[in-house]
Amino acid sequence: MIRFSHIYIEEDAYRYPTTTKILAKYPNSILIKIQNYKKIFNRSNQNFQEQKNSVKLILAVKKDNSYYKGSEVVNSYGFTNFYYNTLILNCVYNCEYCYLQGMFNSGNVVIYVNIEDFFEETKKLLTDNPTYLCISYETDLLAFEDLVSYTSSWIEFAREHSNLIIEVRTKSNRYNLLQKIQPPENVILAWTISPDEIIKKYESKTPTLNRRLTDIQSALRDGWKIRICFDPILHVKDWRKIYTELVEKTFSVLDANKIFDISIGTFRINADYLKKMKKLRSNSDILHYPFERMEKLSVYPETKTNEIIEFMINQISKYYNKDKIFPT
Repeated sequence: MIRFSHIYIEEDAYRYPTTTKILAKYPNSILIKIQNYKKIFNRSNQNFQEQKNSVKLILAVKKDNSYYKGSEVVNSYGFTNFYYNTLILNCVYNCEYCYLQGMFNSGNVVIYVNIEDFFEETKKLLTDNPTYLCISYETDLLAFEDLVSYTSSWIEFAREHSNLIIEVRTKSNRYNLLQKIQPPENVILAWTISPDEIIKKYESKTPTLNRRLTDIQSALRDGWKIRICFDPILHVKDWRKIYTELVEKTFSVLDANKIFDISIGTFRINADYLKKMKKLRSNSDILHYPFERMEKLSVYPETKTNEIIEFMINQISKYYNKDKIFPT
């Protein structure tokens, strides 16, 4: 479990059970009462990367939107009712390419403690048509499961609402915290996997490829719908070799016939976020790549993007049904 030397708490947050449960796990942390988390989290002149060295926790009440329309840079898998929510802001990891460091001023973690309100708002969202909801969008929700059991809670909520499909995306190896749950048909556990070379150099604090694959193997055995995400694929030296080895290793461990589907995508990011990230990481080779601008996004040149996507589809389709590979 993550250590927090200081915990900031909105006054309104004290009345929620989630707050009580979290504080019970940190009897030695310094508690600081605040009026509005945004005055702490959104203030200017913060350094995201410096704060990552000693992350503080902020407990807040979400008072505005409980869900948002899905982003154009994320695959909607054919769903017109595509949304995401933000139960937690920021992540336990610190990947060099993560857009959160360009999106937020602060590297600290915000947990919205009023999960009951999220459920009620989501009920209003549901219609006769299936609704696709990503619940691990601006964090890695499963990585926080030993602190706050939001993934488990949302799985049980989904079980009661058949017209809701939720995706839980993760790089964690915390599947053991879900093992006792009977998997519902409308929940997808989506693991992002990367070559070990990429993990070691660019995905700070994340589990190794072996640990992720072991978790996926266990989840497949238990009957969960599993999405494998080769995303983002980074254009680095010897990328063909290292991603070929990634695909080979993945399917030497996992039973392809049990995988629900696969998504692939190259690195792409909001151009304004990238500008901020490059200042934070002036020595980053992957962030200082000569990207092209496509509307609001910074992307690899179209020829390079197409080359990478085509290459990955060809490699993966040696082991897996091409029709169930979704490029972004």
